[in-house]
Amino acid sequence: MLAPVSTGKRASADVRRLLLDEAARVLAEQGPAALSARRLVQAVGASTMAVYTHFGSMPGLVREVIREGFERFHARALAVERGGDPVVELAGLCRVYQEFARAEPEVYAVMLGGSAVAGFTLTEEDRRAGSFMLRMPRDAIRRCAGAGRFRPDADADLLVRQLFSSMHGLAHLSRGGYVMGGYTSEQVLRGVLVDFAVAAGDDPGAARASVEAALAA
Repeated sequence: MLAPVSTGKRASADVRRLLLDEAARVLAEQGPAALSARRLVQAVGASTMAVYTHFGSMPGLVREVIREGFERFHARALAVERGGDPVVELAGLCRVYQEFARAEPEVYAVMLGGSAVAGFTLTEEDRRAGSFMLRMPRDAIRRCAGAGRFRPDADADLLVRQLFSSMHGLAHLSRGGYVMGGYTSEQVLRGVLVDFAVAAGDDPGAARASVEAALAA
């Protein structure tokens, strides 16, 4: 067993956190070629052994970056209110998607930006860690259909993938500064959500009211 890393006044948990955050930053800003154990530990003020003590390997560190990102994302999604207007719930999940992508752009980019980083390859288990990103809005879409807001024959599995594609695209365009022409990312999000709901069978006025309520939360 490897001996604990000596970090002076810095607690072991602090070093672990710093390594995760620095790895996410380097991966997102400079790509996998820039990622190395030596570079990470120099940035956080630890020894090279810290990476292997806490994560076993560099791919192990990348896997933890991804899984912790999903956990924080999931916590935001769970905070969306349920039990009332299902269209508000669905739009609220999309709102927190965009909020997470803005709040943690480096981690978000690592989570969804590629499958091969520093010797790391996503497994089915890794992807299951993020399955809530489809499951929660899919269930909300089903509740929308059950409440008569969406068509009763709406294919929730297909619709949620269409919506997910829109959310992912908007997040990346926003991060790159490509939402132009005098429009804000929120205006684009509002339009996407209203149009999505109406295309799924909702009344235009009801769709606008629900989306406005969700984005104002």
